[in-house]
Amino acid sequence: MRIAVFGAGGMGGFFGGVLARGGKDVTLIARGAHLEAIRANGLTVKSQVFGDFTVAVRATDDAREVGPVDLILFCVKTYDLEAAAEQSRPFLGENTLVVPVQNGIEVPGHLARLLGEKHVLGGLTYVGGSIDAPGVVAQRGKTGELIFGELQGGKSPRTERVLSALRQAGLDAILDTDIRRKMWEKFIVICANGGVLALLRQPFGPIFASPEASQLMRGTMEEVYALARSSGIDLPAETVDRLFEFVKKNVNPTAQSSILQDLLAGRRLELEYLNGAAVRLGREFGVSTPFNFVIYAALKPYVQGSSSASR
Repeated sequence: MRIAVFGAGGMGGFFGGVLARGGKDVTLIARGAHLEAIRANGLTVKSQVFGDFTVAVRATDDAREVGPVDLILFCVKTYDLEAAAEQSRPFLGENTLVVPVQNGIEVPGHLARLLGEKHVLGGLTYVGGSIDAPGVVAQRGKTGELIFGELQGGKSPRTERVLSALRQAGLDAILDTDIRRKMWEKFIVICANGGVLALLRQPFGPIFASPEASQLMRGTMEEVYALARSSGIDLPAETVDRLFEFVKKNVNPTAQSSILQDLLAGRRLELEYLNGAAVRLGREFGVSTPFNFVIYAALKPYVQGSSSASR
């Protein structure tokens, strides 16, 4: 199976590195000094799941050099999605499958519009990571899972083939028969974790130590839960309690959400695809989203990045 990983940062580099080490025909789409370092020295992966390793892997900034592949993993930031989709067209063959693992509940729909509905699956991951140096990526956390599935639900021969290929390479891949539900659960978590931590400029510890901040996080979750129900996802009533307690018990108190890290570093924010999407969907579904609106309004001045964001 020929696999292209679009976006070779912490997450994409981790997945691509594991797959290449497992013997798969992998191409990484990277750029700049990171691309040149991978070409010259291979990709070094520092992983809390697989340990540290270096692997030779094809890397390019031009999909035309490679041609059609069997599977594309989209690992770029959501604000780069449309440009990445356009650049990925040379990868598309008649039966190419696309698995997006970015944050955002709207991502598969955008890719279906841009690349064709028949190609696109649903996907998600809780893998965290970063580029530590050109050619070096770090995966952090206890999980290396990549979860995917047919957007219409159930299993299919094509998703079974993908599952087999990913697992043969050693990746912890999970084929979920209700992927939209899993994606909405992550969206509930990421809107709250990402938005609230960025709004308050605090890691998880101070958030959960404050009853008021904890209520802000829970309220944000409850709004997105209501959106999921309005979209037709049959999530049980205890979903928010379960997700809130899971996050509270399992996160490192000093950990920061990726959007908080981007905010403090003055980088662009994925806000439009997270709390911004929650606000838009609330208007569409007639669901009130005041917590998400406050987060969105307060962070929007920084959406394009600003060196003054940490002040």
